[in-house]
Amino acid sequence: MSSLADLPVLGVGLGYRAPFRADLFANRERVDFLEIVADHYFAASREKLDELDLLANHFTLIPHGLDLSIGSAEGIDGAYLDQFAALIERLDPPYWSEHLAFTRAGGVSIGHLACLPYTREAVDIVVRNIETVRRRIALPLILENITASVLIPGAEMDEPEFVGAVLEEADCGWLCDVTNLFTNAFNQGLDAAAGLDRWPWERVVQMHFAGGRFSDGFLLDTHDGLTSPEVWRLLEQALARSNAKGIILERDERPPPFDELLGELDQARAIGRRLGRWP
Repeated sequence: MSSLADLPVLGVGLGYRAPFRADLFANRERVDFLEIVADHYFAASREKLDELDLLANHFTLIPHGLDLSIGSAEGIDGAYLDQFAALIERLDPPYWSEHLAFTRAGGVSIGHLACLPYTREAVDIVVRNIETVRRRIALPLILENITASVLIPGAEMDEPEFVGAVLEEADCGWLCDVTNLFTNAFNQGLDAAAGLDRWPWERVVQMHFAGGRFSDGFLLDTHDGLTSPEVWRLLEQALARSNAKGIILERDERPPPFDELLGELDQARAIGRRLGRWP
């Protein structure tokens, strides 16, 4: 825990996407740091590596992985881990992040982030895999809660208890995706705000927020629109309970005018300043 407490305060930033690179550099002073999709720079072309170096020369970069599959019972893919380690060595970030999920089973990629069963066995598997990862990457790892489109039967605990057990036993930080908290609660007929005190806020290092949309009565984590008022309220409540070092806005689809993204960053920054989280 001491290593998490000592991590630097980063402020409010963006999940980097190439289409807005020019606008990003025209507004450098309004974006505190960037989160990059690590997988985009594995076995990368010279052009992608030049882009990476350009970003690193102007922003603190946090690598965010998609396919480590930290919850796979078969263990960690060594080749994937080596690529991640090489990227981290190149960037020397303060920490790195992945999803509390699995993306491979039986040696086959399933093509998406899949929810883990909320069981004691799953906790043990994640902890064992993190031990493997740490033998290759010593830098602090933070894990993100994901949306649960399907809950696996046989749960022995609920999501807050499961996430808390993994983070405590693996001694990891939490990348609290506030939109995912709200999405899961809404889709399961729960009140996200009512259950906030059950989450491991002392483990938070970073937060995510984003916009989603409804389809057939379900809320989808699409990252393609403005953040909802409900998620803004939840973000403020979550930040009040934690000592997050930074907040990232995610926008992957239907990119808006860059001023719209900057407006959301300003709103998140204002929330943090009201709570005394950063200058």
